[in-house]
Amino acid sequence: MKALASLALVVPLVGLSAPAMAQFQKAEDAVKYRKSVLTVMGHHFGRIGAMANGRVPFDAQVAADNAALVETLSKLPFVAFGEGTDKGETRAKPDIWTDQAKFKQAAEKMQAEVAKLSAAAKTGNLDSVKEAFGAAGKSCKACHDAFRKD
Repeated sequence: MKALASLALVVPLVGLSAPAMAQFQKAEDAVKYRKSVLTVMGHHFGRIGAMANGRVPFDAQVAADNAALVETLSKLPFVAFGEGTDKGETRAKPDIWTDQAKFKQAAEKMQAEVAKLSAAAKTGNLDSVKEAFGAAGKSCKACHDAFRKD
């Protein structure tokens, strides 16, 4: 009975740990997914930027909510840069696949800066948000400069 219970727990875990690309039926599905995630992420990041740059009034709760969304979204697109996703309608540079270590490092840097932005937004302090937004924006730009076609 214990073996059956253990098996019932292990089988779902094995399924969850399958390669990320298995969730995409076709490479173009992965490209659509990552583009969608990055678009939504940019939209919510832009809402924070509008407050940080004074284009709209600062609302601490709105900033915190959007920063939390950006932090969550920042972890999603990278599973969709698998083999075969360098073709089709994408602005991804080949360097993503030829220098994966550098790409991963840039992604991790962005995620760390976005986490700092989320933490700053939770304080409700506009100056902290501005500072963290600037650092997060620089990390995004660095990745775009290195790995995105114009």
